[in-house]
Amino acid sequence: MRRVLTIISLLLALQISWGQDISKQNAQKKKIEDEIAYIDKQLSNTKSKQKKSLNALTLTQKKIENRKGMIRALDKEIKGYNQNISAKANEISRLERRLDTLRSYHEHLVYNAYKNRDSKVWFMYIMASENIGQGVRRWSYLKNLSSSVRVQATQILDVQIQLTKEKDRLQNLKQESVKTQKQREQEYAKLTKEETQVMNTINSLKKQEKKFRAELDKKKKEVERLNKEIERILAEAVRQQKKAGQKVKVDYELSAKFSDNKGKLPWPVDNGVIVEKFGQSYHPVFKNVKLPFNNGVNISTSRNAKALCIFDGIVKQILVMPGYNQCVLVQHGEYFTFYCKLKKVDVKSGQTIKRGQAIGTIDDSEEGNAIIHFQLWKGTDKQNPELWLRK
Repeated sequence: MRRVLTIISLLLALQISWGQDISKQNAQKKKIEDEIAYIDKQLSNTKSKQKKSLNALTLTQKKIENRKGMIRALDKEIKGYNQNISAKANEISRLERRLDTLRSYHEHLVYNAYKNRDSKVWFMYIMASENIGQGVRRWSYLKNLSSSVRVQATQILDVQIQLTKEKDRLQNLKQESVKTQKQREQEYAKLTKEETQVMNTINSLKKQEKKFRAELDKKKKEVERLNKEIERILAEAVRQQKKAGQKVKVDYELSAKFSDNKGKLPWPVDNGVIVEKFGQSYHPVFKNVKLPFNNGVNISTSRNAKALCIFDGIVKQILVMPGYNQCVLVQHGEYFTFYCKLKKVDVKSGQTIKRGQAIGTIDDSEEGNAIIHFQLWKGTDKQNPELWLRK
């Protein structure tokens, strides 16, 4: 009995753990589905003449990355279903063996009860005992025989009910597994189609190599100018902070609060998808061409979207840079955030600003959407924004 209870406890623990995993997987799938839907919306808003642009290619590649994540999540879910189906089948087999044992014992009890139904036979059976102790035991056995039959019948009924429930659960698991496998097949078909689209776009864009190399040279110069200016501004800000007798001290309490929110900070837009990551990367079409080092991230968002401050702070500076339009620098104690590619700024230098407050309107790209360039620094040390923004 103790072994049975242990098995049941382990199965229950497995079911609870798996149920929690399914909840997490569903939340992860929902997030991926939402991002894919958002990318589709942006692609549908892309101007027809830009359907095979570099930006459209980047968005589609991001969608493929998400689609692969969805397939991985579905594979994990299918594996969980298969494991639980196997465990449930084993539990049903155990219950069926238990039911067979109970029925066999019940038949034995019923037979003995029938055989000893005559009180004279009971009396003779007790009187034939070798000693008083044996007689007492026989009397007790015969006295409790009918009660044991009823108890055993109740146990059989309980096991039958439990067995029916487990078979129903097994059937539900199989149905959910089949449903998930079909979803996986659909996602894979979409992935194959999207990968074909990407290859077609790449082949089309390769014909414009001269144009892209000229654009890349221009972009390199713009990135270098922006990076040098930002580094100069930050170095000067840190130098001023270290000057003796400075009136304005670093707000270390605000810095601590900012640091405590690592991985939980809101995005600088209501909705968006990262199309250029932090760090070194290569051209999506010409794989041997190294792109300028990205000190931040580029986020594709809706037209006329607002740039939002990710944390309480002070607007340190507003500047205009070629290729990046207007840029706003916000200080959060030791930390700084940059919001670039704005066509309109809603704040002033020296202004106190709150988390979630609009900084300005993001400029629209040629493709029809908007892209914000966002950076995050601790002093003069650049940070990967993806590690700071909430997932």
